[in-house]
Amino acid sequence: MFEIIADMNATTPSAGDTERWLAVEQRDAAADGAFVYGVKTTGIYCRPSCGSKAAKRENIVYFDNATEAEQAGFRACKRCRPNRQDRASERAEMIARACRMIEDAEEPPSLEVLADAAGVSRYHFHRLFKTATGVTPKSYAAAARARKMRGELDSGASVTRAIFDSGYNASSRFYEESASRLGMRPKQYRDGGRDAQIKFAIGECSLGTVLVAATDKGVCAIDFGSDADGLLKQLQDRFPQADLVGGDAAFDALVSKILSYLEMPRGDLDLPLDIRGTAFQHKVWAALRAIPAGQTASYTDIARAIGKPSAVRAVAQACSANRIAVAIPCHRVVRLDGDVSGYRWGVDRKRELLSREAAA
Repeated sequence: MFEIIADMNATTPSAGDTERWLAVEQRDAAADGAFVYGVKTTGIYCRPSCGSKAAKRENIVYFDNATEAEQAGFRACKRCRPNRQDRASERAEMIARACRMIEDAEEPPSLEVLADAAGVSRYHFHRLFKTATGVTPKSYAAAARARKMRGELDSGASVTRAIFDSGYNASSRFYEESASRLGMRPKQYRDGGRDAQIKFAIGECSLGTVLVAATDKGVCAIDFGSDADGLLKQLQDRFPQADLVGGDAAFDALVSKILSYLEMPRGDLDLPLDIRGTAFQHKVWAALRAIPAGQTASYTDIARAIGKPSAVRAVAQACSANRIAVAIPCHRVVRLDGDVSGYRWGVDRKRELLSREAAA
């Protein structure tokens, strides 16, 4: 049978075959999925990255996929399993199933349960999950519960029902996490910030009108705009039932610090912050705060920094969701080619901020 195969495939090597041979010779994993190769002396076909003993070039034939190889009479290698889905896709599907399992569970499943369902060890699953999502399974579960919690409260559900439906097995745990996820008590969040006090001030600088707002935890908004009324309406829309009040002397000093920084940015703006977002957004925003003043990073750089290089689009979305300008410096993120684009408060402001930081 192998001699017939050799006769059928005995053709003059093409440029494409030369490239494929180099991929096989170098065991290039990047070529996996592009083709498979068969070894005429053994009747076995492999992935380009297969670690088995190298075959002679004259004994190799190439196929676009596993089906073609098997139709030609070759058997799949038991080492690299070229007839199975590529490993990256298998892992992506495994993590996707785990994410659905976490999101659908009434209570967060343990690491052991998740690993058993995936068919791998706890250590291996934890490493794969964090590599794929940028967060640990525990953090992902906490973020999933927080989303359910916000959804329940946004729909007008009682706090008791939100505790039950969000998968919290103890009300104390619910209240412990709700403060960091919502920035206020759950009932206040459900009621649009009812009884919550948010200090705010609106000032002017060379970049336009600026609104600064803060809860007891820290600054929750630094917004640019063209007029004070528009900025105040945005804050009221976010917390329609909150008690919006003018600041005291300490808050006024904080606002003055922010306005001064905008005019002459030196170093980083170190402020107490009330940051609300998903676990993924928190990781992105933390990476933004690590970019030194006067420097920039691409969305791709940030995706790599948080351990999720394929999540470039999600990183861009997290940047656009930032409501605290300058203190969370999303203006320091640019396109891969260095072009300045995509800023909630306008590209012109972004360019000016970068110019001032570079000058400083």
